Amino acid sequence: MKAIAQELESIVSNSGVCQWDSLEPNWQETLGRINIPDNLPSTIIYPSSAEELAQVINCAHRHSWSVIPCGNGSKLSWGGVGKKVELIVSSKRLNRVIEHAVSDLTVTAEAGVKFADLQEILLKTGQFLPLEPAYPQEATLGGIIATADSGSWRQRYGGVRDMLLGISFVRYDGQIVKAGSRVVKNVAGYDLMKLLTGSYGTLGMITQVTLRVYPLPETSATVVLTGKAEAIASATKTLLASALTPTAVDLLSTQLAAQLGIGQGIGLMVRFQSVSESVKEQSSRLLEVGQQLGLKGTLYVDAQETNLWQSLPKQIWITPQTSAITCKIGVLPTAAVNTLTKLETLTSSSVNAYIHAGSGIGHVRLDPITITPQTIMELRHYCQAQNGFFTILEAPISWKQQLDVWGYNGNALEIMRNLKQKFDPKNLFSPQRFVGGI
Repeated sequence: MKAIAQELESIVSNSGVCQWDSLEPNWQETLGRINIPDNLPSTIIYPSSAEELAQVINCAHRHSWSVIPCGNGSKLSWGGVGKKVELIVSSKRLNRVIEHAVSDLTVTAEAGVKFADLQEILLKTGQFLPLEPAYPQEATLGGIIATADSGSWRQRYGGVRDMLLGISFVRYDGQIVKAGSRVVKNVAGYDLMKLLTGSYGTLGMITQVTLRVYPLPETSATVVLTGKAEAIASATKTLLASALTPTAVDLLSTQLAAQLGIGQGIGLMVRFQSVSESVKEQSSRLLEVGQQLGLKGTLYVDAQETNLWQSLPKQIWITPQTSAITCKIGVLPTAAVNTLTKLETLTSSSVNAYIHAGSGIGHVRLDPITITPQTIMELRHYCQAQNGFFTILEAPISWKQQLDVWGYNGNALEIMRNLKQKFDPKNLFSPQRFVGGI
């Protein structure tokens, strides 16, 4: 590895090559969650520009060194164990905001820009990026896109790929490719923005993105309903079929609702954000629906409401720990409440989980002390029976070695393998960490 480091030091400026012995303990711990000790990469590269990054990837290509792309590493443990890799390449130093076109509601930034930093810049102009990624203080734009990490605002604004207007990335041979509204010509036959979203760094390494941003709403309020599963399911169905326009609609497991202190039973958190009169009217109408169904209803406003939404993801995305098992699930929206009750049955109610009611996508945090690998298989089988999925994101390496973290049983695997072959013919980007061992 010293020979690798020496060659890369001739490419990367500002001491951008770090070997294992010089890594900070938190980085060593992070790397320890992605593979067994014998297969861990011993070198991390920090290019300072897209051009340096391209040269690094070209060098890796010429020597057939495998590479795992990352930003700050907050989601580096997501995905399969994979095979031994030589390099981690970080976009941490690609951290410039290139252009914020306030009147056009767009922002262009490098992939290593932290989400929290960008949000702070946007807020100064009365705008925001409606995403709620895991570990928002550390998450980078590139990592958010690579993992398709959206959040509760998906109900109103769609997923991250719906906000993506342009993208640049480095392909397997070190060439920089651009796609989207700010370039004249896309690569024929492929919607690269959609392909790269959720590709987990297997098709290339993102260098720059252009995103759609939105004006901050005038007023915000949240209605919380709690109670029996049947009544919550009925309230959710009524809400989604109505003319009400919530920006977030989340269903919560009993344990998660209790930990947030919002009530007993299954929870329903509904956020309205608009002009003041509209928010008041819509909140009142939903509270009436809850009352008619015998549900406890509470209205949260101002700082109390902000704190509630900030607390919700923290119950799932606690600082990563080697003992945690965190999963992403998806079911038909009509099956969301029943899925929460099934989760509680199989885990003896020891589960923190929420599902976005409009999409059926959610996250689950499990305690490995209270479950077994068989529990995971039963949960996956149930979700798949609802035309959904159950993906393990974070888990001890020993669990990931026993289980297929993706568990994909659909018919698109051959298409994905063909795409991988076209975009990364030497299989150097994040090898065997994606669906089907891609």
